[in-house]
Amino acid sequence: MSDLPETLRLDARTGLPPDLRYLVEKYPRETWGTHPNLGGMAQFWLQRHDMFRELGGMLQTSVSDYREGRLPPQDFAAWFAPRLRFFLQQLHGHHQIEDMHYFPVFAAAEKRLVRGFDLLDSDHHVIHDALERNAETGTAFLQSLGGDLDKRLFAADAYADENTRLLAMLLRHLEDEEDLIIPLILDRSEEGLGISA
Repeated sequence: MSDLPETLRLDARTGLPPDLRYLVEKYPRETWGTHPNLGGMAQFWLQRHDMFRELGGMLQTSVSDYREGRLPPQDFAAWFAPRLRFFLQQLHGHHQIEDMHYFPVFAAAEKRLVRGFDLLDSDHHVIHDALERNAETGTAFLQSLGGDLDKRLFAADAYADENTRLLAMLLRHLEDEEDLIIPLILDRSEEGLGISA
């Protein structure tokens, strides 16, 4: 992470650098859904990304609802705890599969994108650290629900701040990852890349 230019750090960048965007310019997002090379694996992968976006937003909204008194502590905890656990576990597993299987295949298929896959791998390390902080502050928040109001509010604020940081990085990462990978799949096909389901 430290060897990345500031503009490419996950918490600072606004998208992929121009030299990594040549395929997404050839295959812009608005064409993805109807492209014949958008196969089952790519569709499933995009659905997983959408699930992470949706669940991350739901967690964020639930914390706001709790902080503003719209959810009592017990109801909040019963809803929040299993979804937080699922979110963190699924995201960690998703990144492991990408790092160990898909990124090496994609990088080998298109050498000009190797730097992009290194960037995404670096993102995964940053997100992993953020997931650990999210789990710690989420656990502390849940444990505080039996305590006094000040402790509950302090823990809710700490978790909300951590979750906001995680989601901002995650949304940036998911978009950049899609802009790198989906156009490559459209260009080469899942069969051509050896990743078809």
